[in-house]
Amino acid sequence: MSRRSVSSLDHRIEAATGHDVDTLWARRDAGALDEQHTHLVDLHREVAQAVTGVTFYRTLLHRLSSGEFPVDGALCERIDRTVDQLEEAAGQRDAAERRVIAALQPIEAAARSATPDGREPIPAADQAALLAIAGGAKLHQHLLTNRLSVVTASGTRIPYDQLQHLEASGFVTRDTGHPVHAGQPVALTEAGRAALARNRTRSTATTPAAPRPGNWPAATRSSRH
Repeated sequence: MSRRSVSSLDHRIEAATGHDVDTLWARRDAGALDEQHTHLVDLHREVAQAVTGVTFYRTLLHRLSSGEFPVDGALCERIDRTVDQLEEAAGQRDAAERRVIAALQPIEAAARSATPDGREPIPAADQAALLAIAGGAKLHQHLLTNRLSVVTASGTRIPYDQLQHLEASGFVTRDTGHPVHAGQPVALTEAGRAALARNRTRSTATTPAAPRPGNWPAATRSSRH
């Protein structure tokens, strides 16, 4: 079963490490990652568990409000309790994502420092977001939490503050002619497409051939004996 789109950070992790989340999890289970990447994967698994909790309580809340149950005091109490549990689960998810970001930043910095001299590349997180937006995206407002986030065609969620950053950089634009509750289309600008193409060209020119198993960021071989 694929673990893709576990969280809004998946594309950022994949852009920084050069490997998809499924592969990273498998390499972690095989003991084939170094300490830094192992720590990152372990924290990402905590995010996955927290996202599962959010999904569970959101689904339960939808069921309670679907008309399946009679509206009475007991139902209202269950809805109130579920909303509290959903809020708590969302808080745990957000905290887990912050821990992942803290572990990911040194890996992103190392990837940037390996870039040859030339025009400043866009950060790995921005590249991942632009790649996701390129396939189609809309800005939505959550009906329960009122949180704003971009949902891409691939199912990736991009935080609103990152959208604001990309807008300020001139890389994306949104169609404000549509109401946010219905979804405002988000698209790349010419500058955004050029920055993405520049990073792709640099990656193609500087990235070596796909590593053999022995070239992964790995634990020492002695640990296998």
